[in-house]
Amino acid sequence: MSDDLLSLIHMLDKYKLRKFFAKKDIERVTTEIREILDIVRDKKLEDERRLNFWVSDLVDVVEDACDSIWHEDDIYDSGLCESIFSWMGEIKKQMLKLGDDESNMRSSQNVEDDVDVVGLEEDVEFLIHKRIVDGREYLKTVVIKGMCGIGKTTLAREIYNHPTVVDHFDRRAWVSNSTHFTMKELLIKLIQQVAVEDPDTSSSLENMDSQSLRDMLYLHLQDKRYLIVLDDMPKHMPLKSFFKDLPNQDTGSKLLLTSHTTHVNIDKDYLDVHEMKPLDSTKSWQLFLKTIKHGNKLTGEHIFPKSLEHMGKQMLRKCGGLPLAIKEVGKQLAEKKVSGESEWEQLLESVDFGSTLKLLEPFYHKLDPKLDSCFLSMAFFKENTTLREEKLKHIWIAGGIEDREHLCESYLDDLVNESFIDVQDKSTEYHMNVVLHMLSIQKAEEKFDFEILRNNGNNRPSESPRHHRVIICSRYKFNYSTDQDKHLVSLFFHGGGYFETSPSYWKSFEQRLKILDLEDFGLKFLPESIGTLMELRYLGLRNNYIKELPQSLGCLKRLEVLDIAQNFMVEVPDIIWEMDSLSHLYMSDVICRKPLKIDALQFLETLTYFSVDDWTYELSGLKELKFLKKLGIEGLDGNSDVSKLFVSLADLIKLKHLILRGYRFRSMPCLDELAILHTLKTLKLDGLLARLPTSFPRSLESLTLVNSCLDEDPMPLLGKLSGLQYLKL
Repeated sequence: MSDDLLSLIHMLDKYKLRKFFAKKDIERVTTEIREILDIVRDKKLEDERRLNFWVSDLVDVVEDACDSIWHEDDIYDSGLCESIFSWMGEIKKQMLKLGDDESNMRSSQNVEDDVDVVGLEEDVEFLIHKRIVDGREYLKTVVIKGMCGIGKTTLAREIYNHPTVVDHFDRRAWVSNSTHFTMKELLIKLIQQVAVEDPDTSSSLENMDSQSLRDMLYLHLQDKRYLIVLDDMPKHMPLKSFFKDLPNQDTGSKLLLTSHTTHVNIDKDYLDVHEMKPLDSTKSWQLFLKTIKHGNKLTGEHIFPKSLEHMGKQMLRKCGGLPLAIKEVGKQLAEKKVSGESEWEQLLESVDFGSTLKLLEPFYHKLDPKLDSCFLSMAFFKENTTLREEKLKHIWIAGGIEDREHLCESYLDDLVNESFIDVQDKSTEYHMNVVLHMLSIQKAEEKFDFEILRNNGNNRPSESPRHHRVIICSRYKFNYSTDQDKHLVSLFFHGGGYFETSPSYWKSFEQRLKILDLEDFGLKFLPESIGTLMELRYLGLRNNYIKELPQSLGCLKRLEVLDIAQNFMVEVPDIIWEMDSLSHLYMSDVICRKPLKIDALQFLETLTYFSVDDWTYELSGLKELKFLKKLGIEGLDGNSDVSKLFVSLADLIKLKHLILRGYRFRSMPCLDELAILHTLKTLKLDGLLARLPTSFPRSLESLTLVNSCLDEDPMPLLGKLSGLQYLKL
């Protein structure tokens, strides 16, 4: 085994592999292999079998690179190279864990029927008749995707055991991921299931090299219609080379994968993804009752009191439609063997979700380490809230999680791909399942110096310093303490109610506080002492009842994000135009005693919204906003002269996103000159339109029309926008 690794290192010095790896990558591969060699030497002899599997995978993945990492035109494929390194890193990580408790290993033959299945009938019928049996004839991969515990394996099992599927395929095989898993094991387990004429092959298969195993699998599947289910495969596993070696005749064979993530090693042209959604309230209740009845072994109509149904459904809301959580809660109650109404009521009030969160631990540990802080920061927000893309990115940057916007955007995509959050509206609004939100709180309390305080007189700040705090206020007077406040980096207020503090409260935060969020809090008054928060980077005041911003706001010289949107008719002081550190300013329906001097904020990247009527100075001042990417203008009507406005906007070389908003009952002006905004990619028109503009910016990718009330069909014109990727009417 060590000899295999040493010879692999020797191969890297030859021209053969230099042709396929860049110089820096040869050094990286050599370093990785030497580290793995050290691990191999340190492991005990009883681990020899599994270490052999990993070494075999390691040799295969480097040799596969010789065939795959360069395209036919000899262009170096760094993305594919990176995927190979990812699998090498996974092998090394699993080697280090070897010898740990393997009680969580899953059986590769776990395909028995689940007695508690609810709400999958439509998914089963759709996948069988549209994707599995009646799908396209060439080899196609169907992926059942969704978060942990949502029922991916259960759905795959229902399909695998369905009579239609059993009758349709000549060969079926099911392999599940285990704690430690390799490509060689995958091949062996598949051969053991499809080689029906030679079932006793285990010992001989382990002594074969991977290519011989691939050839054997090919022979057993050739000219057969087969279904292979790969349940929860590691995301870095190099499946592309595995798929390449399977027979691909027009037999109607299918591959079915379950996964929480989007696998980068699968050709998207041969991929159908079926996203699983949480159960609705009705199906959640059905599964809950079914689980209790099965676990309690009781019969009769009154196994669960009808009078407590509302209370039970309220409790189930905390399960977020997640079958794993619903079943765990049901089993927890069923174990108590109770039947009386008073006992049921007590149990519902004391349901513990700790065991459910424990079941989600493996899902959390699969998360890419670079996304860990992003996931933990979800604990800052309210349960079941809509998470805006812009706010998430601002919080991550202000809190020091990341300092580059394009990486924040990548992290959001990664969290969606790994099923930790769901996309709500295009890619600008997100949602996290309530159970995952509970997990984020638990992990943030363990790892992130985070705490939640409830204003009920019972909670007190932790004795140890905390960096992040959420305060949940009730209708009672807000009580506070300044203990340990000097260490806080972020402070979020939820709930609402009586909010009155002394200047000393805000001064206690002045050393480090960077994020202060009071969105949706019902705040009516912002104290003058807010200006003492000299380190503040983010101030969220959206959707409150604030009538006037204090003059002291101008003292926040490091503030980068100010969100005062959805405060009806809030008065904005002149001092705000001296806050030259502002990068993002969100407002609407503001009152200004003097004309807006927007060009004074030369580092603005986002400005939404200002009224076109308030813009009384020369529009040429817009040229100073060299970094402006997103702009929202409101108050447009038929009398607005937008010709001059569009000419000025054309000078904004970085402007990508424009929102034009009119009045509810007044038509917007003619917008034919929009086409001169050549850099525009996203456009939202909110208001009555007599007709669409005759032309649009040629780079436009996204268009949203709101309240337009068009008399004519817009599609003939919109159909000519060749670059348009997203349309919302």
